[in-house]
Amino acid sequence: QVQLVESGGGLVQAGGSLRLSCAASGRTFTSYTMGWFRQAPGKERQFVAAMHWIGMTYYADSVKERFTISRDTAKNTVYLQMNSLKPEDTAVYYCAGSFTIRTIRLANEYNDWGQGTQVTVSS
Repeated sequence: QVQLVESGGGLVQAGGSLRLSCAASGRTFTSYTMGWFRQAPGKERQFVAAMHWIGMTYYADSVKERFTISRDTAKNTVYLQMNSLKPEDTAVYYCAGSFTIRTIRLANEYNDWGQGTQVTVSS
């Protein structure tokens, strides 16, 4: 049973930065793809960023050049560095993972999910 635990959310002013962390436990994660999704009130969950287990990274157009996903394989932890935050980045951010990924930007491709962490960006 895989467990994903996020941390690092909070309240920040527009233009500020936050770093989210997601620690995975429960199995060996050699071929485990991990990503981040977010969901704002009244909106569907949307793809933010992902790192395939072979190392390739993917970003939503809305966060390119501002967000960076990285991974510490020794700690089974993935990070999301968020810079130049905007009020429209306000959402609950979810960490997700899967051993079998075909379309990395689709939420229903991921089998494991964290509980979510709130990110609020004030204007």
